[in-house]
Amino acid sequence: MRAMILAAGLGTRMRPLTDHCPKPLLPVAGKPLIVHHLERLAAAGIREVVINVSYRAEQIIEALGDGREFGVTIAWSREEAPLETGGGIRRALPLLGEAPFWLVNGDVWCDVAPDALPPLGDDLARLVLVDNPDHHPTGDFHLDATGRVHPEGEPRLTYAGLALIDPALVADHDDGAFALAPLLREAMADGRVAGHHHRGAWVDVGTPARLEGLDRALRARSG
Repeated sequence: MRAMILAAGLGTRMRPLTDHCPKPLLPVAGKPLIVHHLERLAAAGIREVVINVSYRAEQIIEALGDGREFGVTIAWSREEAPLETGGGIRRALPLLGEAPFWLVNGDVWCDVAPDALPPLGDDLARLVLVDNPDHHPTGDFHLDATGRVHPEGEPRLTYAGLALIDPALVADHDDGAFALAPLLREAMADGRVAGHHHRGAWVDVGTPARLEGLDRALRARSG
């Protein structure tokens, strides 16, 4: 199975840290945030990784190279301007192939193992969902007792920024910038989105304060 890491964003919420350093390269516990992803993918046996880049793309490519240092092979999907989540995946489809792949938002940290999720079967997506953090108390979706995900309903959980995705979810969409969430909601309406409630560690590394908190937590764990 291949994986795709989304790393093309501008990192505006992380300014001023991202004024001169792209968000994926911000250090966490002694190494760039994106390297934590690469090492977890390699540990799960995922060796082929696609990374989309736009803002400060050359900095990211120079830092990671072909990925061999981290136990993977990286293919780069370049975007002249960020294409949002859906558009970034659509642009990268020639590199991803036709089989389901593991999608990772570059600005999260999570200890879920990609190989812990069951195969998609007839579904178009299987989302990793977590308990709602303080900064997002209303959540995103409802996970029912049978493991199906719905746009509405209670209780609600937060999308963790990690998922198994069938390329068919975006394949029919025109190239260009578009969000993934509306396509997911359409697939939910068709009963083709499953969910996995992850109860382990997860951080949305979206602000300098949360980056600093994750850094402290990981250093304490390793120490």
